[in-house]
Amino acid sequence: MSNVLVFLESTNNGIKKSSLELLSAAKNSGRNVLACAFGESSKAAAEEAGKYGAAKAFICSDAKLNDYNSELYSALAVQAIKDSSADLVLASSSMLARDLFPRVAAKLDAAVTSDCTDLELTADNINVKKPLYSGKCKAQVELSADIKIVLMRANQLPVNELADGTAEVVELSAPEIDLKTLIKEVVKGTSEKLDLTEANIIVSGGRGMRDPEGYKILEPLAETLNATLGATRAIVDDGWVPHNMQVGQTGKTVAPTLYIACGISGAIQHLAGMSGSKVIVAINKDPEAPIFKKANYGLVGDVFDIVPKLTEEFKAIL
Repeated sequence: MSNVLVFLESTNNGIKKSSLELLSAAKNSGRNVLACAFGESSKAAAEEAGKYGAAKAFICSDAKLNDYNSELYSALAVQAIKDSSADLVLASSSMLARDLFPRVAAKLDAAVTSDCTDLELTADNINVKKPLYSGKCKAQVELSADIKIVLMRANQLPVNELADGTAEVVELSAPEIDLKTLIKEVVKGTSEKLDLTEANIIVSGGRGMRDPEGYKILEPLAETLNATLGATRAIVDDGWVPHNMQVGQTGKTVAPTLYIACGISGAIQHLAGMSGSKVIVAINKDPEAPIFKKANYGLVGDVFDIVPKLTEEFKAIL
């Protein structure tokens, strides 16, 4: 039986849902499931991973790994892959993993593919697909190396129910490396909402929100739905909101259960970043806006009339 190693990413609330998706897919495949995690939260992550099917977890709980450093992480990831004898590595297609695993692949002469949306995994076969040309088509990915690394978009796979399993913990030592880069400070946002790539519901605004004050009418709707706020590149470039809120080809690719697009015309670059959403609701006063071709439900009208009414309706039923 081949070994599959799942790279875990965590938040203060535990393992990210995207990592739980991968643990579940690995467990359902019938393969031997292993996990790896780094930083002081890795012990808790290993314990949680055991409940989702991981038989063994390779961790390094050294505090200097709390913040991502590509040199330390790549050295440890290579060690974990070698020690686990894994021939398949699964990780989320996060900014961290997209930086980390090409480095790991270069060191191991492995094959790596990122931004994947389809994964069919069995005991002896792997079928992977990823979107191309701004989501206009999907490519079947073939990985021919002995070690295969697949980075999956979040919110693409189901999560198994919790079980009573326990993972054997293998503690790795932090490598002694003459580092070329040092982390001096990490400035984190104050929002407690999920990152866009992990969010189940997203409320996004575009140029149709008129100005930064107009954009703020989306906040009560997002708060009511426990949603994360998003934005188009146009209003990010104009300085209305920070870049970490941008959805699109040059921002974040998202796949929530519900995506509410407010005052967004639907430029191809934006559609490329949110077309994987399960249900898309578009609100725009222009009935010819391209966003309506992608939307499951469309509301033609003034966003400043519709959004407050939607917010009140949701408040009444939630």
